[in-house]
Amino acid sequence: MRLLIADINPASRQLTDVQRRMEIVRLGQGVDATGRLAPDALTRTFAMLGEYARAIADSGATNVRLVATSATRDASNAEEFTAGVQRILGVDPEVVTGADEAYLSFSGATAELDIGSQPGAPESSPGRPEPPFLVVDIGGGSTEFVFGEADADSQHGLSAVSVNIGCVRLTERYLHDDPPRRDQAAAAIEDIDTALATVAESVPAESARTLVGLAGSVTTLTAIALGLTAYDPARIHHARISAGRVHDVAADLLARNHAQRAAITVIHPGRVDVIGAGALILDRVMDRFGFSEMVASEHDILDGIAWSIVTGAAQEPSRS
Repeated sequence: MRLLIADINPASRQLTDVQRRMEIVRLGQGVDATGRLAPDALTRTFAMLGEYARAIADSGATNVRLVATSATRDASNAEEFTAGVQRILGVDPEVVTGADEAYLSFSGATAELDIGSQPGAPESSPGRPEPPFLVVDIGGGSTEFVFGEADADSQHGLSAVSVNIGCVRLTERYLHDDPPRRDQAAAAIEDIDTALATVAESVPAESARTLVGLAGSVTTLTAIALGLTAYDPARIHHARISAGRVHDVAADLLARNHAQRAAITVIHPGRVDVIGAGALILDRVMDRFGFSEMVASEHDILDGIAWSIVTGAAQEPSRS
């Protein structure tokens, strides 16, 4: 569960963080198997939402939006989640479709890339990621793919697809041993590759010149690939990681047991048991679509949601 409180000025196209948080609540725990949000998962989620609600109130934010994604799309008891959000936060959760989720992720991830990744860099700068972009957002239950060149305010010209491969879903389906057996990893790869064949039918992924990776699996893998001893968003944001390095990190994570993964200091404790599956998804994406490197982004669906609040609004600063 993630929180972004930001000051946004549409006139200058500036989004300034006031507070950005991420806490693992595992809302999607067991949804793939049972079709329902687990009571323990809802309890954890509502406790953290209460903390976030206090932070929002203290900040004086004037616009609040809560977006719910894969887990609540799939759950038969989603009304329990909705009632809890209304009680704690005072707004209705917006359960977005996979395509909407993808568009929000794309707009958040490419807003800076679209105007140049380095301040003052010329259009021809070799250091600038080049469009068209393929944005890949690896979540717990699903992964979103969006292809396009559009800026953060527009969905025009984008193509998107959401597929049901995610780090939690694949771990629960296949990676049961610790570390996973080779046949379990092979079964996960087969599921991923089947999903990627669907992606290829919907999105011209192989035409992209830049792969942009989002969300915790990607940024954690990036931190590991960079050899960081502490999670550093500034160093991770827009770092470029080669396909070979992604493959090596994914293989290493899948070969480790829980204790050995937990010893890697940049892995959040709540991600230790699912990071191998997340890394495997990224590895297969790069192999399937022929990317030699990936650009990691710390700006993603949160930033897209924040921008969506003020898109088309009066051109004056607001806090969201």
